[in-house]
Amino acid sequence: MATDVSVPTLGESITEATLGQWLKQPGDAVKADEPIASLETDKVAVEVPSPVAGTMGEQLVKEGDTVAVGALIARIESGSGAAPAPAPAAQPQAAAPPPSTPVNPNGPGENVEVRDDEDGEGNSLTLSPSVRRLVLELGVDPSKIRGTGKDGRLTKDDVLAAARDQKAAAPAPAPTPPPPPSPPPAQAAAPAAPHASGERREERVRMTRLRQTVARRLKEAQNSAAMLTTFNDVDMTAVMEARNRYKDLFEKKHQIRLGFMSFFVKAAVLAARDVPSVNAYIEGEEIVYHDYVDVSVAVSAPNGLVVPVIRDADKLSFAQIEQTIADFGKRAKAGTLTMADMTGGTFTISNGGVFGSLISTPIINPPQSAVLGMHRIEERPVVRDGQIVARPMMYLALSYDHRLVDGREAVTFLVRMKEAIEDPTRLLIDL
Repeated sequence: MATDVSVPTLGESITEATLGQWLKQPGDAVKADEPIASLETDKVAVEVPSPVAGTMGEQLVKEGDTVAVGALIARIESGSGAAPAPAPAAQPQAAAPPPSTPVNPNGPGENVEVRDDEDGEGNSLTLSPSVRRLVLELGVDPSKIRGTGKDGRLTKDDVLAAARDQKAAAPAPAPTPPPPPSPPPAQAAAPAAPHASGERREERVRMTRLRQTVARRLKEAQNSAAMLTTFNDVDMTAVMEARNRYKDLFEKKHQIRLGFMSFFVKAAVLAARDVPSVNAYIEGEEIVYHDYVDVSVAVSAPNGLVVPVIRDADKLSFAQIEQTIADFGKRAKAGTLTMADMTGGTFTISNGGVFGSLISTPIINPPQSAVLGMHRIEERPVVRDGQIVARPMMYLALSYDHRLVDGREAVTFLVRMKEAIEDPTRLLIDL
């Protein structure tokens, strides 16, 4: 008897998703509520759990297919699934490929499952198509790589790091032997290798649903908002000194590192009180103001940029802000952020400085009216008390919807932030 598995409800206004990856293959044993597939929605990845215990049966859709909420995608057969799948057992041992070049028995569009029985436990490793392609190109053994993704699955970063380590540990090449004698004319006419040096190649990869949504929303922001960006620079000396002075005590007390982001979140909250339009948005012919500040923080995830929300940032302490951001970062890397984490937000902060950006013009996250861009800290000459001195400086950029935020208000907002960062005592006495 088989049990049908359907696409679960994905959240408000979300009617379809893309099947990103099968986590179980036909014949695999499945426990009740164990994830069997991962769906990509407009914002996050959602796992599909098995409704019953049994054996993974027929997969009714392929990776990359678009599926609607409620659509049937697989069946779970009764039984333990302990018997080995017939296809792998029928392959002679001599024909087995070397570990560094895994072969996909399901075809090029499916996941590769690598078996590693050296520990006697029969562990299996499922690779997504993009990771599989990278494994084949770099010639690494995926069974010997520790995965950092969800449930220990391999990511592209894991494979790239293993390839670098393998290259660094490789012995020095032996002396080049003398060239072999020239081949006969028949051999000289053999076709060239498919990847000869200097060959120009192209690859077409379907955009993920997340990337499609990001592209659509960013373009909508440009089309609907009258966007403008204003800049300022801030001297980070005081914040860096405060952080260096208290970071050890802070971490000992709160079990979290003191970063720069909590200072900027606090400064943005303080500035938003003086310039409430930055924390508002337009709805039809009305302006919606908020008496709270929910700060969306841009976080890098394996599939792209995601923007989870720090709720009631105006009521949180430095430690609570840092803990929330750290939790978002871990969950983004593991792919466990939920729709609730991404919904809402009244103001956005994006830190391009972690990637080395000196200055940029960030794009508004609709329906919000403003986004703050942070950048890298760089020592630059500035004038202090008539003397040219070196100071750790950072450029700040505020992109805003000019339909709602006037230029004077945008400049005032950045000036308030600059004052708070250069004199962090203001953050404590609410000045």
